[in-house]
Amino acid sequence: MATAGDAMEMAHPGADGPLGRYIVVKALEDGVTLMGLTRGRETRSHHSERLDRGEVLVAQFTELTAAMKVRGRAEILTDVGRVVSGEI
Repeated sequence: MATAGDAMEMAHPGADGPLGRYIVVKALEDGVTLMGLTRGRETRSHHSERLDRGEVLVAQFTELTAAMKVRGRAEILTDVGRVVSGEI
């Protein structure tokens, strides 16, 4: 079974530093919201997506995107591991 790190290496071989890194988000319920947050002096939301159960989004950190916020129950894979949001 592939790990999150394997998935990241396959998606973008040799990605180093904060740019070029990917996350994979799979919605575990309808209405999961993802927000891309900016870099710089003030953190602002610059993009949002809504996913329904079973939908998957692959997102990349860029010069503009410093962080991503996930609201709702979702499985999130990164090069540093796996986390499930919205667990009680």
